[in-house]
Parts: sequence; structure tokens; C-alpha cells
Amino acid sequence: MAEIGIYRCSSPDDCNGQFQNNPYDQVSVPLAEINQVDEPDYPCLIPPNVCGEEGIYRFTLNLPVSDESYFVSYQRCCRNVTIANILAPEDSGATFMIELTPLAQQLCNSSPSFETYPPMIICNDAPLVYDHSATDADGDQLVYEFCAPLLGGGPQLDPAFYNTCIGANPIPACPPPYDNVTFRAPTYTATRPMAGDPIISIDPTTGLITGTPEFQGQFVVGVCVSEYRNGLLLSRVFRDFQFNVASCDPTVVADIEEDVQISDQEFVVNSCGDYTIEFNNQSFQQSFIDNHEWTFEVGNGQTETYSEWSPTVTFPGVGTYEGQLILNENTDCGDTAKIFVNIYPSIEADFSFAYDTCVAGPVAFTDLSVTGSCCLTDWYWEFGDGNVGTTQNPNHNYAIPGDLPVTLTVRDTNQCVSSLTQVVSYYPVPALIVVSPSAEIACQPAEIFFDNLSFPIDSTYDIFWDMGDGGSSMDISPTYVYENPGVFTVSVDITSPIGCQTDTTFDDLITVLPSPIAGFSYAPEQPSNLFPEVQFTDESQGAVHWRWDFSAPPPSFIPSPTFTFPDTGLYVVSQIVTHPSGCMDTMSVIIDVIPEIRYYLPNAFSPNGDGTNDTFRGKGFLTGISDFQFRIWNRWGEPVFETDDPLESWNGQKHNVGQPAPNGVYLVVVTFKDPRGEPVEMKGYATLIR
Repeated sequence: MAEIGIYRCSSPDDCNGQFQNNPYDQVSVPLAEINQVDEPDYPCLIPPNVCGEEGIYRFTLNLPVSDESYFVSYQRCCRNVTIANILAPEDSGATFMIELTPLAQQLCNSSPSFETYPPMIICNDAPLVYDHSATDADGDQLVYEFCAPLLGGGPQLDPAFYNTCIGANPIPACPPPYDNVTFRAPTYTATRPMAGDPIISIDPTTGLITGTPEFQGQFVVGVCVSEYRNGLLLSRVFRDFQFNVASCDPTVVADIEEDVQISDQEFVVNSCGDYTIEFNNQSFQQSFIDNHEWTFEVGNGQTETYSEWSPTVTFPGVGTYEGQLILNENTDCGDTAKIFVNIYPSIEADFSFAYDTCVAGPVAFTDLSVTGSCCLTDWYWEFGDGNVGTTQNPNHNYAIPGDLPVTLTVRDTNQCVSSLTQVVSYYPVPALIVVSPSAEIACQPAEIFFDNLSFPIDSTYDIFWDMGDGGSSMDISPTYVYENPGVFTVSVDITSPIGCQTDTTFDDLITVLPSPIAGFSYAPEQPSNLFPEVQFTDESQGAVHWRWDFSAPPPSFIPSPTFTFPDTGLYVVSQIVTHPSGCMDTMSVIIDVIPEIRYYLPNAFSPNGDGTNDTFRGKGFLTGISDFQFRIWNRWGEPVFETDDPLESWNGQKHNVGQPAPNGVYLVVVTFKDPRGEPVEMKGYATLIR
């Protein structure tokens, strides 16, 4: 809904005390029609795919003829923040207004009418021709000019101000005077709203907007159309819109696959030693290409023409040749690519190599490459083991064996390139056998890792280790366990896949020292809180020093100690013994010190008050128990006593407060959980004697 304000004013600066809350008239106008904005007409360009819509509002006003002007206005905020030619566009609203002068009213004048809507997109660096002219039913003179768009409304979104003159949606539009937007002068002004070469301008007579924009972006443009009859101003119509300048794709572009691109339309294709070239046509947009033609000068003033999309051309020899690819010849939407073809002399990479096939050493590479140009300039070697080189004749040491693909790539002064790959079968034995054991002196049993640092070797080599104690291995780097003490000489024999052999003996390489054997027994085998003292008896062999760790202080350093455990639970007891060689051994056991309870029930009592056996209860050691229940029943199954207190006794009366129970035998049941939560149940009989 468009909220229109109508004001009758003696001039744009004097509206006779009319304000937004008391306009001359106001009207709410619904949207009548929506139309898609046409794309601009660029015969040889494709603008970005941006859609726009035009909304049309139609309404009728019956206004009496007046000696004052009528101002019909609509306002709304705000503009796009990305607009480039005015200050604070995100806070700048717009006023859309027409002034009906007194003379126009007296003559019942028809105002100018625009038939088209400005294009959504203008192509950057492309000539703009847009007919912004209007038609006038009365045939009056129309004068066009760029003018300052008008401000209206403001950025306020607060509901208290939203529909006021500073709000985003004034209802109705506010009266004149209206301020102008502020252009970013001096680059942009009201009469020069856009840059360009030639600059964007409007013809005052025809309304034709022309020029070539040079910068992409969004620009606010105001157009004013003044209507004159017999030299007198009848009306002035303001039009305010946004030009969007963007990069547009050409419909036809000549392009080829090249070695060097000199410019957008100049390409270089190089060939080294091959006189026949297949040209790859990469021109676009192919749907707009109606015809194409290739031409090449092939020497002696001769020109060859080709009609294939991607032709194959044979040139007569070494030299430089010119050609071109022409698209849509003699049309407005054509394009031409200029092509320079360089046929250079051939270049061929080649090399030889030499090395001792049986004993590892450097491989000597010799460059044998040739070129028909002045000379070679670059050498790039890939040795097949991840390493590279850039000298002409390198020596390379390999750390790995194998069938290694070696590639040489050479370049000459014409930037021609050639590559050759040859396989070097490299299977020598190491020049020196190098072994690094994880330890040279170790305690029995000694687990030793032998790191074989010799190169080049891999799994294809036969390797035999003599460990010096009768044992052997065929691993490249074995792990071996010496069970007995002694000094051992280790030898290694290596045979390559092509039969080369080498060996080395490492005299007295490994020394294994004797170790003690830890061992002990203990009693009692089941200690408890009632019997926490344990006697440990040493059964070790070859020890001269002892250390005992009981998982509780203090430790002990005698062969057979006695230890009292401070509490129940699991204890790890370790004996660490030391041999005169300094080697050690450890034995550990887990000892469970159990929480022991003892409880028994008497079989009779005599509650006669003589001070002896006057009450009945169980006795014993119950530390750590839980959920204790003590119950007594008579012969008829009737409960006579119950308690959860282990220290409370039955006095022979029913529940200790009723009538004395008769002589007889009573059933007793006691239940509880032991200190480790296991249930315990005890049953017995109590004989009551009075």
C-alpha cells in the first residue's frame, strides 16, 4: 500500500502551515500491477542474470483549480548500503513527487509519461544508449536534465517514529520542502552522477542517456523533465532510480589453447621439433558463433585456410609463423585471435650411468642430451628415491636398493623441454656393515634389539645373523634374547639379490651378566585382622642384597623379615634381590589380609535374678559387620524377642517388657553381613530354665 500525501502550497518552500498530520488530502493506494523489468539491449554482451520488477500504483484525485501548486508525494526509506555515489545511502530515503502548477491546472494539462523503465544492469566498459524520453499528450516541449534525487523519510524503525517524517515509512508523505541527497563530490554530483569515458550524460532535447561507464557499482541517478508551453513552465516531473553497473560477458570470444598469452586476443604456440600442430579451439559462447575460419602464413607469401573447429596444421620447417582465428567475420558480434607459431629445433634428453654393481657407492650420471638450438640451460634429475638434482652430471648415493626409475628433464634456450626415464637396477651389498645394539652390557635374560644401519638393503636381501650362543636370525634388524650369561661375538652375512656377498664379525659385542632369582614363601598363608603378623622366608638364589616392599611402611632389608599388616585388604609384597654383578630380579605376590569375625550362641540361660546367666545373647568378635538382626521364636512360632544391636540381650520376657516366658526351648536366628558384604546366617536354640 502506497501512502500518498497531497499538499497545496504557494511555493515549494511555503505550504501554508500544512504538516504531515494535517495535509490538504491523503490517499492509500494499493499495488495495481507488477511488471518484469526488461534486460538491457547489448547486441554482443551477456549481462548478469539479475531480475527486477516494476510496481505500478494508479489513483484518481479530484482537485479544484487553484492559484497555488499541488504537490503529490510518496516517501520511503532507505536505499541500498552498497550505493557508491552518495553519502550514507543506508540512512537516505527517497521522495517521489510531482508538482501541478497553477498554469497546468488552468489548462487542464496532461503531464509527461514515461513508457519504459531503466535497465536493471548496465555493462561496464560498454557504450550505454538508453532512451529516457517521455511522451506528452498535449505536444508540449519537454526538457531533460540530471538533477538531485530527493530525500524522504529516515532510518527510524522505532514504532513511535516509524510513520513520522524521520521514520522509514511516513504516513502520509510529508510536505515540501524536500532536501537533496548528498553526492560524493567532486567525483560525483547531481549533474554528473556517474563517471565514464565518455561521461554518462543526458541529451536535454531527446532524453537519450549515453556514455561508457568505467567502474562497477550501484549509482543513484535523478532525472527531471520540465514541461513548457509557449515558454511557460507547466510541470516538473522527478524520476529517481538506481543504475547497477556490472561486468558483462561477451557473446563471442576467440580463444585457443596456448603456451603464452600476450593479451586478450594474442596467443603464442610453441613446438619443439614437431612441424605438425593440432590447434585446440576454446572459443565461446559457441551458441553465438555462426562461422569461423583459421588462416596461417606458411612461408613464401603463401597462406593456408582451415575450416575445422580444431585444425591440424603442418608448417614447412623451423621458423616463426603468424595466423589468426576469425569468428563471425564482418559482423558486429565477431572476434579475432591473433596467433604466433614458433617452430623450434628438436631437443632430446639422454643420459648414461655407471656404478659398482656389487659394492655400494655413488652412481655417476652423464648427460648426453642434444638440442638444435644454441644450448641447454637446465637439467632436472629425479633419482627414483625421492631425491632430485639440478647439476648436469651428478653423482648420487642411494640408501635403498631396487629397480629405480631415473628421469632427466632438460630445457634449452627456446624453453623447449624433453624428458627421458631409465631404470637403474641397484642391488649392491653395503660397503660397510653397521650394527647398533640396544645394549652392549645387559642382565640375564637379555633382550637385545640389533638395529641394522647398513645400506642399501631390504627384504630382498639374504641376511644371516650368528648371535654367538648357538642362536641365529634372518631378520634385517632382529630382537634376540640371551638366556645365559657370557660374552658373545656377533657376525652378520649379507647377500644381495644378484649374488654379491659381504660379512662382518663383531668380536665380544654383547656381555650378559648373571642375574639372581628372586623367591620367597610366607606363613600363615591366610593372614587376617586377628593374625596380621606374617613371617617371610627367603628362597632366592645368588642374591647378596635384599629389599622388601610390603605396600605399607616400613620396608625391610633382611633376607627373611617378619611384617605385621596394619589393616585388612590386598597388599602387593615384592622382593627385590641383587646379584654381585649388580643385576636384579623381582618377585611379587598379592596377600589378602581378610577381615575375620567370630561369633557363637550359648545354649541355655536362667533369668532368675541370681546374677548368673540372667540374659541371653551371642558373643564374639564382630568388628566391621553390618545389617545385624537377632530374633527369637517360641515353639509356636511366635516372636518373643528381636534386636539389631549385637550387645542387647533377651531377659526372658516377651520383647523384654511383657510376661515372663515359660521354661522351654526357643529358636534363635542371627543374620548379618560380614566386613566384605557377604551374608552370614547362624541358627541355634536357647533353653530357658527358671
